[in-house]
Amino acid sequence: VQLQASGGGSVQAGGSLRLSCAASGGRFSLYTAAWFRQAPGKEREFVVVSNWAGGITSFDESVKGRFTISRNSAKNTVDLQMNSLKPEDTAVYYCAATRSRFSSGLIPHRDRFEHWGQGTLVTVSS
Repeated sequence: VQLQASGGGSVQAGGSLRLSCAASGGRFSLYTAAWFRQAPGKEREFVVVSNWAGGITSFDESVKGRFTISRNSAKNTVDLQMNSLKPEDTAVYYCAATRSRFSSGLIPHRDRFEHWGQGTLVTVSS
């Protein structure tokens, strides 16, 4: 499956953005989907994961209550709604997919994902 991320941009602190990850070459509903992010000079870090066939979702503590993930089967996309954005959310956001599934609360390492989108930049100014 090939992934294409979009929706990044610049926003002031407290604002919102919606990222979308479109899949081609496969049904996204059959893949566990995740978002990771990488800030300048830092390693790529986990944001959220949505398991297929069961819908177990886990968030990093830093985004809980502010970010939500949703699936659109008709469009074959997985979207990340980001609210109450903070300057520390500034990063390149990557969507990823795998056929694996993860237990509730488990934070999967990025090496568990075989498919990656190209990244979309989110900049939050104070």
